[in-house]
Amino acid sequence: MKARKRSLWLLPLLMVTLTAAAVAQDNKREAQLRTVRGVVTDKSDTSIPASVVFLKNTRTNAVRSYIADDAGNYRFSGLDPNADYEIHAEKDGAKSQTRTVSSFDSRKDIVINLKIDKKKSLRIDTTVPLAPGIQSWVVFPESQ
Repeated sequence: MKARKRSLWLLPLLMVTLTAAAVAQDNKREAQLRTVRGVVTDKSDTSIPASVVFLKNTRTNAVRSYIADDAGNYRFSGLDPNADYEIHAEKDGAKSQTRTVSSFDSRKDIVINLKIDKKKSLRIDTTVPLAPGIQSWVVFPESQ
């Protein structure tokens, strides 16, 4: 009878211990995740609101996007510290340089400001038939 009472107490104690260990493991994993944030600007450092920032995981090729706020700010959180990422911004056909976030960078909060050169934007003007059923786009630099 005493052994049965003792086992009834051990079961809840074991459940509490396992739950605490699982929560600690989740907190440890979350502490290791990274954040990439920054501001999208033009060449004169004026912020570009509503620009689209693309973040590509180079291991899985998964792409996430974020529309910059009114101040040009963007933020990606919950990023795998063991993956490399490529990041760039686009607005009205103009694109920033692609930057790389390396898995060897141990920072948890990474700031990458992206500059878009609006003068280098491209304009798709027309399609040109190459052969029956095959077309190509003619692309011209846009003049500002």
